[in-house]
Amino acid sequence: MRFLHDVPPYDLTYSDVFMVPSLSSVPSRFDVDLSTPDGLGMTIPVVVANMTAVAGRRMAETVARRGGLTVLPQDIPLDVIETVVNFVKTRHPVYETPITLSPQHTVGDALGLIHKRSHGAIVIVDDQERPVGIFTEHDAVGFDRFTQLQNVMSRELITVEANVTAQEIFDRLSGQRITVAPVLDDDGRLLGCVTRKGALRSTIYDPALDAQGRLMIAVAVGINGDPATRAKALLAMGVDVLVIDTAHGHQTRALHAVEQVRSIAADIPIVAGNVVTVEGTRGLIDAGADILKVGVGPGAMCTTRMMTGVGRPQFTAVLECAAEAKRLGKHIWADGGVRYPRDVALALAGGAASVMVGSWLAGTYESAADTLRGPDGRLYKESFGMASNRAVKNRTRFETPFERAAKELFEEGISTSRMYLDPERPGVEDIIDQIVAGVRSACTYAGANTIPELHERAVVGVQSAAGYDEGRPQGTNW
Repeated sequence: MRFLHDVPPYDLTYSDVFMVPSLSSVPSRFDVDLSTPDGLGMTIPVVVANMTAVAGRRMAETVARRGGLTVLPQDIPLDVIETVVNFVKTRHPVYETPITLSPQHTVGDALGLIHKRSHGAIVIVDDQERPVGIFTEHDAVGFDRFTQLQNVMSRELITVEANVTAQEIFDRLSGQRITVAPVLDDDGRLLGCVTRKGALRSTIYDPALDAQGRLMIAVAVGINGDPATRAKALLAMGVDVLVIDTAHGHQTRALHAVEQVRSIAADIPIVAGNVVTVEGTRGLIDAGADILKVGVGPGAMCTTRMMTGVGRPQFTAVLECAAEAKRLGKHIWADGGVRYPRDVALALAGGAASVMVGSWLAGTYESAADTLRGPDGRLYKESFGMASNRAVKNRTRFETPFERAAKELFEEGISTSRMYLDPERPGVEDIIDQIVAGVRSACTYAGANTIPELHERAVVGVQSAAGYDEGRPQGTNW
């Protein structure tokens, strides 16, 4: 990347910069390959941040199916982590995992689960796992919550065989004017489900798969306690990437944690952070990290900069840390500060291999938090920062009351925030579509076929606040 004019003598955020079009020979956005240059096997540069309210098994499954990676939080017990990893590793790489209930379950049971999938349907199966009906929220109208599903479900099932192509599935569902259908194996048992849009997406995205053809997943490891022992347990579960995670990555304890984990995990990729300086980048790489998480304070749920005055504008941090990592043969992830697809494109232009996204995905069906309904009927989820009082309470639940009380006095994050589901884009795949569309188009403007080419070809200028505001769309009646 190069600047359009002289490099300014001050640090820059994503809002401070813009990308200039260059001569391009890329025919179409579909000709752009967004496989990440960090060698992890991801086909889109999207990493879901290790936030308790965001990263769970539904998120991990869905994002990996579209080529990204989810990092499970460090404060989840190992037995729960093992359950989640096993779940993700046994999911189908193309078909979604449906919610299933028996005909004897009630409308109340179904309504409590239905918002855990963006397609809004539950497949009713018999004792042999054969679909016998389908239930949507509309089917509950006029019935009480204790009515059994066998009395309200739709029995007019449109099913799909596993060997049917994605285009055939799309055409069949379009012809029947339905959005979701169960997928059956050769014995007529439920294999998964597929939506019309999901079939279309499967022709555009390639899943992020491990060497055995299973969906990929990452897990965070804290620097306190015994990180090497936890890392060894995670390796035994089949975790693909370990993320050594702390708010201040350029400290002795973090460096020792990376060294300890590297000593028992010679071959697995290790991500470490967070840092915002060349020195911090070099220190973690020397300790054994392959990828650095860059960002202190730009997250939407983070109050670090307002509480401490510590941090750094994100674009400059990414630019400098990426250059140092590249010099040493390593890579970075840009962690935090993205609000729009443009920010993701600019982070990649600045040298990032992938971009971590957290709060942006909190208000989706797939995020780990429960779906709630406000007084106005709108669906929302509660999100919170990982250094907030709420997160500290979760993380210190096994410590003494005195120790917990002392730590809860110091917080650097928002404990509760309502993240409303966008009726137009309620699923994480809808947001991935936005991000990928924006990044692909940015690459065509820069004349880049790949992310490494974007690193080399991007031309970035500095703008005023008025320049940024000029690029924002206006209302139709202005």
